[in-house]
Amino acid sequence: QLQLVESGGGLVQTGDSLRLSCIASGLTFSSYALAWFRQAPGKERKFVAAINPSGGRTNYAGSVEGRFTISRDNDRNTAYLQMNNLKPEDTAVYYCAADLGGYVSNWDQVYEYWGQGTQVTVSS
Repeated sequence: QLQLVESGGGLVQTGDSLRLSCIASGLTFSSYALAWFRQAPGKERKFVAAINPSGGRTNYAGSVEGRFTISRDNDRNTAYLQMNNLKPEDTAVYYCAADLGGYVSNWDQVYEYWGQGTQVTVSS
């Protein structure tokens, strides 16, 4: 029903910035809460940030708060994750996810739709 495709990952150095995009196709994009998760090699998937359908409410993991900004453009059916002051600890595959339930949750099991992921690598 809803397809999500991430892009914008790459190889950067400590302190650099990167913006990820999540392009959605399908109906009622503006009804979904959207979130970003990340998974480092050999680690469990972790919450990064979430945004409600209107874009007026956001939640961030403590490890990225103040450095990352989640946003959305409902006219373009796109969500973004602006990542500033990147650190090696940010290295992971980043996934976008969507939830029609209405909550801005940090629990991955809430989200019904997932993208394929985009790799972010931060070197020292």
